[in-house]
Amino acid sequence: MLPPDEAWSRIAARLSPLPEERIPRRGSHGRVLARPLAATVDVPAADVSAMDGYAAAGPVQAGERRRVEATIAAGDPPGFALSPPAVARIMTGAPVPFGADRIIPVEATDAGRDAVQFRADAGPGDHIRRRGEILRTGEPLLPAGALLTPGALALLATHGHAEVPVHRAPFVAVVTTGDEVVPPEIEPAPGQLRDSHTDFLLAAGATLGLRFAPLGIAPDRPEVLRAMIEQGLRSDVLLLCGGVSMGEFDFVEGVLEKLGCTIHLDAVAIQPGKPFVFATHPQGLVFGLPGNPASVMVSFWLFVRPALRRLMGFADGWWSGAVTGVLAQPLPGAGPRDRFVAAEVEARDGVLYVTPYPPKGSHDLAAYAHGTGLVRSRAGAAPAPAGAACEVLLL
Repeated sequence: MLPPDEAWSRIAARLSPLPEERIPRRGSHGRVLARPLAATVDVPAADVSAMDGYAAAGPVQAGERRRVEATIAAGDPPGFALSPPAVARIMTGAPVPFGADRIIPVEATDAGRDAVQFRADAGPGDHIRRRGEILRTGEPLLPAGALLTPGALALLATHGHAEVPVHRAPFVAVVTTGDEVVPPEIEPAPGQLRDSHTDFLLAAGATLGLRFAPLGIAPDRPEVLRAMIEQGLRSDVLLLCGGVSMGEFDFVEGVLEKLGCTIHLDAVAIQPGKPFVFATHPQGLVFGLPGNPASVMVSFWLFVRPALRRLMGFADGWWSGAVTGVLAQPLPGAGPRDRFVAAEVEARDGVLYVTPYPPKGSHDLAAYAHGTGLVRSRAGAAPAPAGAACEVLLL
């Protein structure tokens, strides 16, 4: 049984971002750039006015009156030549006329129809945005590894990048195992229960922008389990739920080994979630999650989610996104394993208040269904009172 830090190290050592794919810019929000992109135009594309006002050549004194010879609007082509001492009425974003070296804001003038009187002095370069002062053609635009936020997509649109190179999203397959498990739409017979794992995993995958493929429920028969696992191994990542403990009908590890998978770990010192398998094969990764619902959730949030994010090009780790909060209710202590409890997290006055939902066991789906975070009690920790600081991973 490995400490969680060591378990993650074994997983992380076998993770690298997936190869590049090109996708439309408007479908790339939340993805990660696989290689750097460069500016395709100068920004601004010409010297333009930063204000609505008047373009002038040479010094302008307060009280001076000049003739207005033209009006230049945003979108007009550059090329108008000013005839000093005349000035040109100019709009924000419009190209500065040849010969002009300053802009006087309209609010610093008394404007007439054909002439304008200035109420303030203006110096050279005032209120002019110079060509290329933001970016020059060919300069770096976004680096490899950049997250494509709404702002980043706006920048790419400005430079005409219709398609963007991102790390390919992993294909993820889901298999639930167990003779006792039936689909949610079926009334369970005595001794049976409905499958909650698949719905959880599909929704959790969607939070990453991924669409997991559910392959169904495999009974506790090695030959049927083998066929479903073989199908799942065609994906980049296979998620198996159940069948990874030490029971007589826990066949997952044996089937994986017969199919050529290398098992790197099969137990982690956490509660819930101790039975946890991580394996690799030439085409991808396999995570064998426990059978109880709370264990599936905790194992996914702690290990599977950061692993999938690594494949997508993000820098992530098993506990790297944790923050500090304040307990709104007492938190139970932990035994020899790190304990993770579902919690409601609420921000009030700049403080994260954490309300734990201590479960009755790893089968207590109701407790974990409420949580918007996982709060951690480190191995051997005593119970913590309300008001104490805590570590919490936001979900």
